[in-house]
Amino acid sequence: MSSASLPKAPRIVPLDTSTITDPDFVSALQKTLLRDDGQPVNIFGTLAHHPKLLDRFNRMGGFLLRRGLVPAREREIVILRVGWNCQSVYEFGQHQIIGARTGLTEQEISALTKSIGEHAWSPDDAALLLLADDLCRDNVVSDATWAKLVARWNEAELIELVIVAGFYRLVSGFLNTMGVELDPGVPSWPQS
Repeated sequence: MSSASLPKAPRIVPLDTSTITDPDFVSALQKTLLRDDGQPVNIFGTLAHHPKLLDRFNRMGGFLLRRGLVPAREREIVILRVGWNCQSVYEFGQHQIIGARTGLTEQEISALTKSIGEHAWSPDDAALLLLADDLCRDNVVSDATWAKLVARWNEAELIELVIVAGFYRLVSGFLNTMGVELDPGVPSWPQS
């Protein structure tokens, strides 16, 4: 990650649904992921300052999370590794929860913060980490990594994997730039 420092506080404070008077907007916002207090999680509360963009963001993210071709566990490996590479604690924290629901163990989640050789990843899982590492470092998947990926994934899945990594790089950059704070109960970085 660059030497730029992350904001110490949110640059744009998440909207509180009690301050919004447009019922259609309140309804749309309440369709996002909500905290226990009924407010949207901080990423959506921040994006709510741009309602049309929030809607399109949710469509794209929702598709990748719920209707994509790539199995959920493998998708979460890519997302978590991108979050780690981008040093987005919010992204990594939220997806630790999601990743655990998809079958990733605490040990695997922790290993996503280390070099590939420090964990006994399957060759297919290791290729996903390489994809995330290549894209975050070089903005392209290397030929060597691509050869490993095409041994497992079809063309549509390969496209989706690259889009997932790119989308969550965008999300991580947004979260870091805006200083979006962790929501209550969301973990920070894993303890080695």
